[in-house]
Amino acid sequence: MEKILGTKIEMSQVFKDDGEVVPVTLIKVNETAKEAGLKAETPIIIRGFSKGKGYTGVVKRYGFRGGPATHGQSDRHRAPGSIGNRTTPGRVYKGKRMSGRSGGNRITVKGSKIIDFDKNSMVARVSGPVPGARNGNVVIEILNK
Repeated sequence: MEKILGTKIEMSQVFKDDGEVVPVTLIKVNETAKEAGLKAETPIIIRGFSKGKGYTGVVKRYGFRGGPATHGQSDRHRAPGSIGNRTTPGRVYKGKRMSGRSGGNRITVKGSKIIDFDKNSMVARVSGPVPGARNGNVVIEILNK
């Protein structure tokens, strides 16, 4: 497997000859892509870092429902609720889902393929989404040459 470094530019779409619309992500690749022989319909794996969301609560981080908006609840709308028992076990279990830093993780997307590659501008059109923000670094692994 050959690895190519690139930079995510933006998302777009490509219209095929039969009228099908394919969502694509534009990736500017480095000069080693010319020797790698990128061409259409090449299966690839893409790795990148997801967008960081900073310190978030349990509703945003894990999709908790939160508490009721009425019935005496004045400040517990987005609280996690109970986090443990009483005397036994007398502690909070490891791995308990709580608020904290969210995003910024390394993500691997499999099953993508190169739709088009422009050798002049060194821009590859990749099918589907690519992890990360615009101008974020990604690594493309070519599966079959």
